[in-house]
Amino acid sequence: MGLWRDLESRAAGLDELFDLATEADDAEMLAEIGRDAEALRSTYEQERTALLFSGEYDGGGAIISISAGAGGTEATDWAEMLLRMYLRWAERHRFKTEIVDQTEGEQTGVKSVTVEVAGRRVYGWLRAERGVHRLVRISPYDSQKRRQTTFALVEVLPEVDDDVVEIVLDWDEIRVDTYRSQGAGGQHVNKTDSAVRLTHFPSGLVVQSQNERSQTQNKETATRVLKARLLERVLEEKEAELRRLKGEHVEAGWGNQIRSYVLHPYQMVKDHRTGQETSNTAAVLDGELDALMQAEMERQATGAPLAGAGEVA
Repeated sequence: MGLWRDLESRAAGLDELFDLATEADDAEMLAEIGRDAEALRSTYEQERTALLFSGEYDGGGAIISISAGAGGTEATDWAEMLLRMYLRWAERHRFKTEIVDQTEGEQTGVKSVTVEVAGRRVYGWLRAERGVHRLVRISPYDSQKRRQTTFALVEVLPEVDDDVVEIVLDWDEIRVDTYRSQGAGGQHVNKTDSAVRLTHFPSGLVVQSQNERSQTQNKETATRVLKARLLERVLEEKEAELRRLKGEHVEAGWGNQIRSYVLHPYQMVKDHRTGQETSNTAAVLDGELDALMQAEMERQATGAPLAGAGEVA
């Protein structure tokens, strides 16, 4: 509270000085007050943004998974577009990324992909992206050039740090399968059973890793992802209980997209939770996501209601 009282006191002091300088018509003092006010505004914005990262895991890395919805080639292409969007976002922030697992589409794009993103406050940012993302466009794969609507699911998991939280795995409850990698990695990966799939019987969760060069490395990576998914289950249960206590009910499903990306007949990206929108679709798909993310983070922090799942078509 001391910080905010100090900022409030500085603002009140500048307000008084501004009145005095205005009465005296002191241009030099007004200019100095303007510089101080700008510095104060910058400090305020930095501290206000920092409050948005108050969650237990907000300061660490994240694991993001993208799954194509129904729709064949159109859906797998959309999933790959989202993958590029998040990789570009991470690149803009100089976050380190590594594709853990990737299943290619039958013709193009990806059916599913899992990416580890390392950096400060990564999970705090990316948790705003959880949900169904909807694309509306003239499909490049439709010979009749009809408008198509397709969906992809984005899941965001907090990176599990054993020094911070302990997720205990009982290996008697986990089946470990190895198989030949189908992804990139060169001749070594493709000629050996280096890929690893873990099946956790109590939860029904299945995770896999195939992009590392050795079976041991893939097992370590898959274990991290499994721990992250189990932690996310715990967090989701806590959030569901809070919503129940508050009397809120949000149906989880493909019909409840969090954001629409419309490329035809006009250009618009709209977040249905906050009402935030922009016509600069190219910039968003190139990774300029901070404004959309921050609007949702602020909505969550203030407990504001959902803006609604109104259609953008």
